[in-house]
Amino acid sequence: MAKQDYYEVLGVSKNASSSEIKKAYRKMAIKYHPDKNPDDKSAEEKFKTAAEAYEVLSDANKKSRYDQYGHQAFEGTGGFGGGGMNMDDIFSQFGDIFGNAFGGGGFGGFGGQRQRTPRGSNLRIRVKLTLEEIANGVEKKIKVKRKKQAKGVTYKTCTTCNGTGQVTRITNTILGRMQTASPCNVCGGTGQMIDQRPSNADANGFVIEEETVSIKIPAGVEDEMQLKVSGKGNAAPGNGISGDLLVAISEAPHPKLQREGDNLHYDLYISLPDAILGSSVEIDTVTGKVRLKIESGVQSGKILRLRGKGIPNLNGYNKGDLLVHVNVWTPKTLNKDQKKFFEKMRNNEHFNPKPESSDKSFFEKVKDMFS
Repeated sequence: MAKQDYYEVLGVSKNASSSEIKKAYRKMAIKYHPDKNPDDKSAEEKFKTAAEAYEVLSDANKKSRYDQYGHQAFEGTGGFGGGGMNMDDIFSQFGDIFGNAFGGGGFGGFGGQRQRTPRGSNLRIRVKLTLEEIANGVEKKIKVKRKKQAKGVTYKTCTTCNGTGQVTRITNTILGRMQTASPCNVCGGTGQMIDQRPSNADANGFVIEEETVSIKIPAGVEDEMQLKVSGKGNAAPGNGISGDLLVAISEAPHPKLQREGDNLHYDLYISLPDAILGSSVEIDTVTGKVRLKIESGVQSGKILRLRGKGIPNLNGYNKGDLLVHVNVWTPKTLNKDQKKFFEKMRNNEHFNPKPESSDKSFFEKVKDMFS
């Protein structure tokens, strides 16, 4: 089933400002909040979908990628922007957007407070891809050093907040006694603290271990695009949520092909005899070598278009083309006999330039490339 457009989810236009997007999300989030709709699966799904849309549209970089590629920009990455949201993710990321709508910002028990679910930090890596890998999509196995909970770590109820995750303070003011609540500074709002940990673990009960992570990279990604693998970042204390692994794409230069969006460019150099008599040449593409026929009398600067031999569009709509730029190579040095031959041909009418009406100018050729 096709995913609903994020702008339609929030009911805003593509030109909506960040404040308008935030206002629209807050309205939907309050309407479908689980505390207002207990045991209503439909409302819960709408609540999650609204949060997923807001997570993308509220981030300038993600919004730009979404505007260009749609949902395909986040496929295979999991987590936010990919349909992998859960309630803990939403509340930990966007809980403050509810303001006082749920009794001092609480959620989980209408108007109440709830323990904070800790979240591990994200990890960032860079993966270099060849044009061939970008054109076909690839699965990479990457070794990552992550913080993980050590074996033998046990937890107990926090003695400061008694497991509530919050500490209450009462102060006397001119208006009377005021009660305020804030996250516990000992357990960080989790309600738990470490009871026992092995000697090789740090203060949070973590050890650093190397893990091989499999990353599925869809065809058509671009240089500096960032993908996300949910839950493969550093672990969080207790039963918290692990951070994410953020994967930045780096496109390796190709020795013969130049990329421009979904199209590829190839500079083909041919000899003067081949240009005059015609030829058949073998050229590189991202899917292997192909043989290309060069018609006799081909002009230098001619662009041959091989349709569908470029890079697949990230949205999966189509493929770009391979544009072959023909360059007739003029020799710089000639022997005596060769010079005599061309001296003889200098005034031969067959060697005099005779542009045809069908021959396009340089600017017309450039225009055709992008039409």
